[in-house]
Amino acid sequence: MTGVAVRNLRRNPLRTLLTIAAVMVAIITFVTLRTVLSAWTAGADYAAKDRVGTRHKVSFIMTMPRRYVQEVRDVPGVKSAASANWFGGKDPKHEQEFFANIAVEPKDFLEVYDEIVVPEDQRANWFQTKNGAIVGDAIAKKFGWKPGDRVTLRGTIFSGDWEFVISGIYTATRRSVDRSSFYFHYDFLNDDPRGVYTRDQVGWIVSRIDDPGRSAQISQAIDAKFEERDIQTLSMSERAMNTSFIGMISAVLKVVDVVSLVILGIMALIVGNTVAMGVRERTHEYGVLRAIGFLPKHLAVFVLAEAVAVSAFGGVLGSLAAYPLVERLLGRFLEENVGGFFPFFRIDPQTIVAALLLAAVIGVVAAALPAYSASRLNVVDSLRRTG
Repeated sequence: MTGVAVRNLRRNPLRTLLTIAAVMVAIITFVTLRTVLSAWTAGADYAAKDRVGTRHKVSFIMTMPRRYVQEVRDVPGVKSAASANWFGGKDPKHEQEFFANIAVEPKDFLEVYDEIVVPEDQRANWFQTKNGAIVGDAIAKKFGWKPGDRVTLRGTIFSGDWEFVISGIYTATRRSVDRSSFYFHYDFLNDDPRGVYTRDQVGWIVSRIDDPGRSAQISQAIDAKFEERDIQTLSMSERAMNTSFIGMISAVLKVVDVVSLVILGIMALIVGNTVAMGVRERTHEYGVLRAIGFLPKHLAVFVLAEAVAVSAFGGVLGSLAAYPLVERLLGRFLEENVGGFFPFFRIDPQTIVAALLLAAVIGVVAAALPAYSASRLNVVDSLRRTG
């Protein structure tokens, strides 16, 4: 019976093709939006379990004394710690391009973030060059930067033009790392007169701990150390810290989530409309089938099979098209241009599985009412109807 129902799709090939195309577009859109969500939360999903972040208790934008770094290192359970300061500079040659540029203490930074890989010769060069910087491979490719190039960043927080030398290009072994960042020496910023109002201040501290299972206890111990100070701290796991950043845009993420479901609802309406039109056009034929012995459930199966075939086929084609369109084209563009927000833009296999299952389920849901109507057709009235 299902074979007969599927063959019925060839009665109006143009309408069938347009419906399948609509399902394809809906599935591609759904996969794109779900991938945006998963890529945006990659920083939290793939965060290191053995790292703890410490910031000013009041706000992330407020600084802490540099001496806090050594005091954090002295907390039992902390293996190493590194500070970081947001610089906020822009490349005058690429005014519209955003990328993170952060002042760090090189050796401590690479010890804490061991997933950032820099060739040994470039690493040594960076350590020895005060105005040296390392950049991610994604932004280096985008701007055409290579070791030895001189790059000028115009400060937005710190005034004036700051000249750097590209000491090396890093790659990442973990998905949470932004491959479009620009890291340079903290001392280069701290020793410059233009940075006098933040001298010996740090923006945040990241620590590597010896036992991921004690992350909460160690975070509490760090904060307890500064509890009686004028400047108190708030420490949390790297996952929690990244999640707090995501929380700032939670409303946007919820909208994206809702829109992805709305898209599927629209797909259901399109498929349902196509199936309903087919049922109306074949009312006379269904009457003949009933007259020669077919049961109401057989007609319902015909309608359901037709709808599932359309939605499932469109779902498969949409999923196949999503890989080159979403992952290769859009994903590569986002990683190279907005890697700070999308460091790793790849389609999760679970998203494809969900899209295929939902396509089939929506086919059933969309055809439920038309199938019920077909099963309730009166034989005499159906035979009287000629079109």
